[in-house]
Amino acid sequence: MSFDDSINRLGTHSVKWDMMQRLYGVPAETGLAMWVADMDFRPPACVQTALEKMVAHGIYGYYGDDAGYLEAICWWMQTRHGWTVDPKHIFTTHGLVNGTGLVLDAFTQPGDGVVLMTPVYHAFARTIKAAGRRVVECPLALQDGRYEMDFDAWDAQMTGAETMLILCSPHNPGGRVWTEGELRATADFCQRHGLILVSDEIHHDLLMPGQTHHVMANVAPDLADRLVMMTAATKTFNIAGSHTGNVIIADDALRARFANKMMAFGISPNCFGMHMVEAAYSPEGAAWVDALNLYLDGNRQIFDAGINAIPGLHSMPLEATYLSWVDFAGTGMAPDEFKTRVEKVAQICANHGETFGLGGESYLRFNLATPRARVVEAVSRLQTAFDDLQ
Repeated sequence: MSFDDSINRLGTHSVKWDMMQRLYGVPAETGLAMWVADMDFRPPACVQTALEKMVAHGIYGYYGDDAGYLEAICWWMQTRHGWTVDPKHIFTTHGLVNGTGLVLDAFTQPGDGVVLMTPVYHAFARTIKAAGRRVVECPLALQDGRYEMDFDAWDAQMTGAETMLILCSPHNPGGRVWTEGELRATADFCQRHGLILVSDEIHHDLLMPGQTHHVMANVAPDLADRLVMMTAATKTFNIAGSHTGNVIIADDALRARFANKMMAFGISPNCFGMHMVEAAYSPEGAAWVDALNLYLDGNRQIFDAGINAIPGLHSMPLEATYLSWVDFAGTGMAPDEFKTRVEKVAQICANHGETFGLGGESYLRFNLATPRARVVEAVSRLQTAFDDLQ
């Protein structure tokens, strides 16, 4: 397939397309869905082939003999990220939001503080609050238009009631690829304050040209006794509906605690997801991801040029993910005004910045993983919606 293929997702139970009128008031027939973080691309053919083989067989029983599935994960992490994973350390959850809920239940207690570097992926705070834990927001510093970690300020915030830090690496929504130094400093911060470090690296394959993702387990091997890694093929290959993610724990004691939690909740894998992941984590899947990242970089360049040409708007430089974080503060408009222009005039759905926590109030997040013609159309609509500023 070509990434330029326009696939009509309306009427397919797509959250991204079928819910935008109900949630945003944007007409389904004329609106552009640029909010939910899934792609408007079909996954590589190897994934479709695996599913067709399942359907042809016609029996959908319990999944067993996961050796090939685990081997594919280990191969991918070693080949793409230089990370040696023991297959015995891998747990399969129903996606990484489920994984987040499970690690909270396994390693924290009600009322504990859980540290987030905000603004950050909104499901973290939602899950923490629902679990009866307390969100501790450590605001990222905005330096020269991009996010930086601010450990001096964060050290001063800690009270001793915090027990976990959830890291988003690469960062969503800011698109930062954290440096080895920043990751090492994060590990040291967790050591100083006795925090379990949960490193959510779901976007680790979605890198702009010239960028290198650094795996926390490689950067801080000495942190193994308090490190929980989370990865998934779902974001990389646009198979989020399979709800399949991996929690990877090297430490024996932590792993035993997590295994008990998985057992207590009766978590077992989705057979469709297992087949899809095994097919995706392959040389064919790798070639597809390489082509995808080049295409996303082209979309990024077009979107950035168009957005940054509008006075008062600024898109944060995107190093990873396919999510553009656009600041409207320079317009002088209140959030309700710039949202109205985007949603009612441009008829574009984008995620509201305040849902990502402190520091997100003047932003919207736009999903660029869509055929290029839609990105060009979105830029044109936004330029029209803010033409009085030009």
